[in-house]
Amino acid sequence: MYRIKEDFVSEMEIKKSRFITYLHRTESEEDAKAFIQHIRRLHPNATHHCYAFLIGEQSEIRRSNDDGEPAGTAGVPMLECLDHHHMQDITAVTVRYFGGIKLGAGGLIRAYAKSVSNALQEAVIVEKRWMKRYQLHFDYALIGRMDHYFREQQLTVLDKQYAEDVCYTYLCDHDNSEDIRSLTNGRYLPAFDTDVMTEVTIEP
Repeated sequence: MYRIKEDFVSEMEIKKSRFITYLHRTESEEDAKAFIQHIRRLHPNATHHCYAFLIGEQSEIRRSNDDGEPAGTAGVPMLECLDHHHMQDITAVTVRYFGGIKLGAGGLIRAYAKSVSNALQEAVIVEKRWMKRYQLHFDYALIGRMDHYFREQQLTVLDKQYAEDVCYTYLCDHDNSEDIRSLTNGRYLPAFDTDVMTEVTIEP
């Protein structure tokens, strides 16, 4: 399951109607309702404020609302889009400013689904994964080589300590001892600390 890293907003225009979609990382139903009200206050003159949200480890809390659009043409396609993208703990609010041209039921379904889909494609998405946390002590002379390795492998360094030697605390999804052994000519090896649940950014 995926989450958004932070709140995001996206806008598109279809037949002169403006569709502004807000994505909000959501921890509870109360949080979702408060965010929806916030968007309503932000756009008091909008024609519609349609929404959908999924909350919980199994997305057991799920709600949608058409806010005056024909039944099933806004909130439901928004909710289905969140489901299709395997999203979790998220609220999507799509604000519509009517442009004078009616879209019809099919057009509305496509418009609201596309507005959420576009926003999800542009937002930063993260995935919860189990990672291994390691500590690595090494000589100061190896800092440049180590920094290059961690950048190249896109490994997250949580902490850097500089004392009698250098100590990096980092996350990796596999045992990279052989890499470190090769980089240091067998002088240093990482020490496994613990398994941790963390969020990993999904590359677009």
